[in-house]
Amino acid sequence: VLGLLTWALIADTTYYLHAAYGWVMFVAIFFWILTVIFLAIYLLQLHLKFHIVPWSLVLVIFNATATVLYITAFVTCSAAVKPTSWRQWDYNRRAAASFFACLVMVAYGASTFFSFCAWRGLGSNAATSQVTNRA
Repeated sequence: VLGLLTWALIADTTYYLHAAYGWVMFVAIFFWILTVIFLAIYLLQLHLKFHIVPWSLVLVIFNATATVLYITAFVTCSAAVKPTSWRQWDYNRRAAASFFACLVMVAYGASTFFSFCAWRGLGSNAATSQVTNRA
């Protein structure tokens, strides 16, 4: 939802007049589409049918890449916001898009951490750590 807000706010401005917003649009739309695809894969439980794909590693790589590229998109979007814009509504939308890009960056960063923990096997729950093997 936050990624959708990011690219929708930028798409509603005259982003094509500024080259920096082309990069932000690419990152926002590209990762929004990939996130929707991964969501569909997990909702339809297709990841259980393809055992050869290391899904936890794929998610770590995807989330880490999304985090790094959203960092660049957030910095680009924030640096390109000019308060002296000749169109005030463009300034407001670009500032809001910059804010939501920051939130998306943090969300992908947190998702990277949790998917890394799942990939490495860190974070077992209390019930599994208390089990002893007595036969």
